Amino acid sequence: MSRNTSIDDMDSAIMAELEKYADLAADDLKDTVKETAKSVRKDIQNTAPVDTGKYKKSWSVKNVHEDSESIDLVVHSRNRYQIAHLLEHGHAKRGGGRVAARPHIAKAEERGNETLVKAIEEKLKG
Repeated sequence: MSRNTSIDDMDSAIMAELEKYADLAADDLKDTVKETAKSVRKDIQNTAPVDTGKYKKSWSVKNVHEDSESIDLVVHSRNRYQIAHLLEHGHAKRGGGRVAARPHIAKAEERGNETLVKAIEEKLKG
């Protein structure tokens, strides 16, 4: 779409177009972050140790903060957070010895970070 703009109004016209682009880019990036957070949650659930299944099912995505320019999401265990670090890193037994670590959170986080960076690059290029 073309429009005629005087030299005096050129700066405001350019700023208006840049603001439109920033809004569209922010919306795309928020959607990408939401999708990535959901995939990290599913990845943790798929690799989590299973005894009764309650720990595996307890993982969710929480929206901590969202405004027009940014979004903060947290992937966490709703009601089994007390044992997440024990399973991830292992722990000492009461009678001596150790319980082996069952890493499942760090791997999902790493894959999520890689996925998010690639997805953001693709969205901004296209």
